[in-house]
Amino acid sequence: MSASAAQKVDPAHATLWARHYPGHDMIGTRTFGFWLYMLTDAMVYAALFATLGVLSHVVNLAGGPSPSAFINPVYAYGETITLFLSVLIYGYSMVALKNGNRGGVIGSMFVAMLLGVIYLVIAGIDIGNMFAHGVTPQVSGFLSIFFTVVIYHALHILVGVVWMLVMMVQIAREGFSANVVYRLINLRLFWHFQAVIWVFVFTFVYLQGMVA
Repeated sequence: MSASAAQKVDPAHATLWARHYPGHDMIGTRTFGFWLYMLTDAMVYAALFATLGVLSHVVNLAGGPSPSAFINPVYAYGETITLFLSVLIYGYSMVALKNGNRGGVIGSMFVAMLLGVIYLVIAGIDIGNMFAHGVTPQVSGFLSIFFTVVIYHALHILVGVVWMLVMMVQIAREGFSANVVYRLINLRLFWHFQAVIWVFVFTFVYLQGMVA
């Protein structure tokens, strides 16, 4: 195009931008919103771990038991194995979702949910044994934050287990609708996030406590 022809372009009629709003991708938008939620949850965990680090000093034991006196590594290892297996098997349900296999999604999610229930049972037995031996949040500041971190994470696992149960019902009724798919994606993010957080719980609460 010559310079003279370029000068004849009328900006009032030139296409400089899309004149019609194309709309947002619903799945992408809602997934982004869920990422924002997980960011806030990560900040809560960061505050809890910072508090744990401060109250782990021997002064804050207030004459109560030290972590090495009541932490049972067997329970912690059992929780680690079941949670990581659950995350892995939930990943298989995402593969089945990609292939449009409704039965594969429900079956894998059911196994992942059962492993989550086993995790909660192990955590419940561990906490119950501590309470039976007088290791309770009222004993010291350290035990208060210890149980806060452990139970807060266990509540997230409980939410994930209930979420899986609800999703299996929705998949059976609705199939792979847009609403179901974005909820499955968000559940995947949530479940993997709990495994990442457990790495920190296992390291700073259990392992560090056992060697303290």
